[in-house]
Amino acid sequence: MTLLVGLTGGIGSGKSAAANAFAALGAPVVDTDVIAHELTAPDGAAIAPLRAAFGADALTPAGALDRVAMRRRVFADPAARAQLEAILHPLIRAESARRLASAEFAYAILVVPLLIESGAYRARVDRVAVVDCPEEIQIARTMARSALTREEVLAIMAAQASRAARLATADDVIENVGALDALQARVAQLHTAYLQLSGGRS
Repeated sequence: MTLLVGLTGGIGSGKSAAANAFAALGAPVVDTDVIAHELTAPDGAAIAPLRAAFGADALTPAGALDRVAMRRRVFADPAARAQLEAILHPLIRAESARRLASAEFAYAILVVPLLIESGAYRARVDRVAVVDCPEEIQIARTMARSALTREEVLAIMAAQASRAARLATADDVIENVGALDALQARVAQLHTAYLQLSGGRS
């Protein structure tokens, strides 16, 4: 049985960099955020139910989900958030399970931004690896890459588990406060540990 590691962290923590480092070492990586983007791209499996639920205004002219507009909508309206999640989450869970089922390696990485907040995903994984950095670094990184205001980033962070809650749940912590090679070195340590925990199957 493949060891399943849930990789998570707050916005701007560096989950993608860590996931890329695991993938570079040969580990299968299934990213629920990537799946969500595929589902909400033009002609994605979620587009028809999203249009039915939220109207054509929720889509871009190209037919994808307007993520910026939807983000603002769900932060202002908890009912809209619940409706969005009811559409997307079952589709994401089903597709991530399908991809993990085909993983042929000693362990697999399941990237879930809201793993701590989601009991369903927490119950699926054998270990939780948290990518961690101070909150000010999260804010700066997110503002730099996403053109969001500080207030918008803080609102997103407020809707996520706290840094303390993530660390309390972690089996393994990947600090990401400086150079990329330091993160990659920590991932290499965990790669070895996960191979040992899984019995070395690959």
